[in-house]
Amino acid sequence: MKNKELVIVGMSGGVDSAVSAALLLEENYRVEGLHMTNWNDEEPYCTASQDLQDARNACKELNIPMHHVNFSKEYKEKVFNDTLKELDQGLTPNPDVLCNREIKFEDFTNYAKRLGAAKVATGHYARIKEKKGLKYLYKGIDENKDQSYFLHAINPSILESVIFPLGEMNKEQVRDYALKKGLPNHDKPDSTGICFIGERPFKEFIKTFLPPKPGSIINENDEEMGNHEGLMYFTIGQRKDLGIGGIKNLSGEPWYVAEKRQTSNQLVIVQGRNHPKLWRKRIFAQSMHWLNLKDEELFLEDKVLECQAKTRYRQKDAYCKVKKNQNGLEITFKNSQWAITYGQYLVLYQDDYCLGGAKIMPFPK
Repeated sequence: MKNKELVIVGMSGGVDSAVSAALLLEENYRVEGLHMTNWNDEEPYCTASQDLQDARNACKELNIPMHHVNFSKEYKEKVFNDTLKELDQGLTPNPDVLCNREIKFEDFTNYAKRLGAAKVATGHYARIKEKKGLKYLYKGIDENKDQSYFLHAINPSILESVIFPLGEMNKEQVRDYALKKGLPNHDKPDSTGICFIGERPFKEFIKTFLPPKPGSIINENDEEMGNHEGLMYFTIGQRKDLGIGGIKNLSGEPWYVAEKRQTSNQLVIVQGRNHPKLWRKRIFAQSMHWLNLKDEELFLEDKVLECQAKTRYRQKDAYCKVKKNQNGLEITFKNSQWAITYGQYLVLYQDDYCLGGAKIMPFPK
């Protein structure tokens, strides 16, 4: 007997969402696709038109209806404008986290419900588990593809109505399944680059919105090493495109961005990946978002939370102790972490369970 629940799948045009829809059909759900256009751009870097066609082809092969909605206005207002603002402040934002929170798991979900959906599904590599009537976010079993980091900021109530069909699969299994099903995008490469903007040169793209603010590049001894076009075009730990080629040095090791001094508009670089200025043991984060409000009780009575954390996607979990203060969270790692970057997210875990996350910022003065 057919499951009467309607699940609307976010059809990106990629293989992950197509396989998600196919798996739900096998589970006897009523399935429809919904493709979002979140960036209108005719430049060669933007794949929006091709993605829409690929989504249509996948839905046609699966014999399911496909809806199309344009969220480009919402994306620019809720995600892109905030990204530019933070870049201008010297931070390194993560638009993929914002996109998930504001668009994929807010506007998309609300639109799907207006279409009659009981649940929504996406091709994210993550899992949801239920315990005592509550839903919890867990990592996907494929460590190389787990996307819980990008999902940590979504509205907790969304967990009640979302399905992640790929949470128990790895990428190889997904592609094998797509090939056997005859899905037309079974070998389509994974998308990379800024969410919905594509694989264009970051610096040149941002220049069209944030004009250059030239300044000096200095080393740890405040010696001038060159000039930069703007701090917003760089991030901590960056090695390429520093514009200091030809500098003679003793060790021959590469140079890395270690600090962005917003007040003096100076970019500080150091030599060697193991330079002490690139490693930190204590950091500060603010605006903690809990995926389950009961977890906040872990901080009652000045308790210290012992858990694991990531300060960037694909980073290995790092053991840490987290303490709450009046301004945010103080995090102390067991081992020093490389290239801590303001504006990125600290995401907390207890083994595979994702508690939520906070934004990494300078310690309050």
